[in-house]
Amino acid sequence: MIVPRKIWKSTSEEDLLLQIRLETNRFNIDNISRTAAYFDYYLKHPDMIWAFLASMVSRNGGYNMCDLEGEWFPKILEPHVLRMLFLTYERANWTIFYDAYPQLLLYHYSTKIGRPMFHLLPILNVSSFMEREWWNYWKTRDKKRLMIALIVNEQNVIHDSVIEHHLYQKKVFNTVMFMFQDLLHFSSVILPTRRGILYGASVNGFKSVHKRINLGKRIADILFHPDLYPGFIDFALTTEHTGSRHDYERYLPMSKKRDTPFLRAAFPIVSHHYRRQEDWYNNRSFKSRWMEQEVQHRHSIELTEWFLEKQKQFHKLITLKEMTLDGWD
Repeated sequence: MIVPRKIWKSTSEEDLLLQIRLETNRFNIDNISRTAAYFDYYLKHPDMIWAFLASMVSRNGGYNMCDLEGEWFPKILEPHVLRMLFLTYERANWTIFYDAYPQLLLYHYSTKIGRPMFHLLPILNVSSFMEREWWNYWKTRDKKRLMIALIVNEQNVIHDSVIEHHLYQKKVFNTVMFMFQDLLHFSSVILPTRRGILYGASVNGFKSVHKRINLGKRIADILFHPDLYPGFIDFALTTEHTGSRHDYERYLPMSKKRDTPFLRAAFPIVSHHYRRQEDWYNNRSFKSRWMEQEVQHRHSIELTEWFLEKQKQFHKLITLKEMTLDGWD
């Protein structure tokens, strides 16, 4: 554990911190800008593999948001529930970017300066866990370990501020609708390709920080598999992120009409208030298994038929529920 200490800043360091905050705020506008920022950063720093992972997961965040204003969800959920679900996705997306992107920028400027500047991380309210991991990366260049550390960190960062927050617990995570989706694996993280094949993993036990970390590691294992990575990077390079699932559905073997909107046409910009958090690493029991690099895939990572079938099941259930005139919220 890193011992807290006084951090001295020179004028140049203060200017650097200001620049990092300005750049972070510039791109932390909505899901579209965050997704693009992560991917652009990865193209400039291919060693920062977490940034590519973050961009692909962020795409899924956009899909989930746009589902709320699509053809199906408004049939069974009241507008105030849809709004609360959107704000939950948006808050988690915003919080992760607010924490992670300054770390990426500090690494970027460290490479430009030619020396590590990670002693500034506490000023950016980054956990002592990540300060240690960045110093370790500068010495070892173990990019996979750094990626896993960032997965661990970001899931812990959102755990108290979003997942365990009393408002989101009451309005989202403890609702019948959320528990139903979670139990039956209707929600998934999808990694699309322009060949019309979908890869990824289903989400179950989302409220568990351990299961979210495990999911992140499984998605990363698929994303960077040497046989699959070319298809994913091709998709990301050639397919603009709009938030609509049509971004990848247009490549599927069976043509499908667009039934979810473009994100910026459906949702307003949200102004977030930052609440400074205590260092999770000092307040939560750390599990050594979180940093294990080996992962197990208990189910097929090729999800095309499974995902399309789950969509059909979900749509049938919505139609049935609509006919009964009952609400799930």
